[in-house]
Amino acid sequence: MASFETLSRRRMLGLTGAALASPFLLSLPRLGWAEDEHAGHQGAEPGGTGEFIKLAQPRSLKLAINLNAVCLAPIVIAHGEGFFKRHNLDVEFVNFGNSTEVLLEAIATGKADAGVGMALRWLKALEQGFDVKLTAGTHGGCLRLLSAANSPLHSLEELKGKTIGVTDMASPDRNFFSILLKKHGIDPQRDVDWRLYPADLLGSALDKGEVQAISGSDPFMYRLIKSGQARELSSNLVDEYANLSCCVVGVTGKLVREDKQVVAALNQAILEAHDYAVQHPEAVAIGFQKFALNTTAEEVQGILHDHTHGHHAVGAVLTSEIQTYVQDLKTVEVIRQSTDAAAFAKEITADVFS
Repeated sequence: MASFETLSRRRMLGLTGAALASPFLLSLPRLGWAEDEHAGHQGAEPGGTGEFIKLAQPRSLKLAINLNAVCLAPIVIAHGEGFFKRHNLDVEFVNFGNSTEVLLEAIATGKADAGVGMALRWLKALEQGFDVKLTAGTHGGCLRLLSAANSPLHSLEELKGKTIGVTDMASPDRNFFSILLKKHGIDPQRDVDWRLYPADLLGSALDKGEVQAISGSDPFMYRLIKSGQARELSSNLVDEYANLSCCVVGVTGKLVREDKQVVAALNQAILEAHDYAVQHPEAVAIGFQKFALNTTAEEVQGILHDHTHGHHAVGAVLTSEIQTYVQDLKTVEVIRQSTDAAAFAKEITADVFS
């Protein structure tokens, strides 16, 4: 099992997020509150995004999303429960499954107006010039690095010369843990061997000793910990990353330039949904079962508790977080050395609430 300290830290970060949740969400006890147009929430200020925005005219938008991703459960549930409708938005989901590169391309080419994905997956692609602006960080805590429960390894430094199992050489978890290894004196390109496996075989590879560690996202990593098969060596909630967003909202540059208020309303609805999940993870977990694959309400609730769905980044804070990631990705040879991290972060983010 993961150490008490690791799980306590994750849970503490999640509860800290709850304290920062939108004020009007704190007293709402049930899923379905958004249907009540007279609930008294108008004028509230959700998570630093200013006053509540209700568009003067209805607006239809297409939102690209992985409907089966547990960390996006709050948004999936928000759609059916009227969170978007309250802002006068008619949102249609475009499901792209796990193909986040295709999702980003769909936004860039106008097949979708916006989408939600992982910053560490998108930044390299955005360096190539996609016309997509990042407008909000939704939460943190999706990525974990595990060792076998009976492994003698207890630190990142001990991974030098070892093999790490991953599902994709360009995955957000490989990028993130490459950054962490670099910070701990290990060259992620030369001092460790990264080996590819399907997600459902990572645990077997760990058991057989083919790899000494595995990295990935939930629910696969969460299940290995809960089963007692593995324990958490590290995550993207350590050190300076504890309060950084891992998932972000991306919007077509055209929409940001031409109708910023629509984008602001969309972002408010998405962040309200994540705040709701902090307060009512059980309700979200139960509602998500109609979309979830091979999971349970208890598992979804546990995962939501471990993530920081109360942490949101917009405006200058988001730009700063993205700059941190860009600078870090340069150190592990993912982003070009010639790229100016500050200028690039400013270029690909947009403050839609200013």
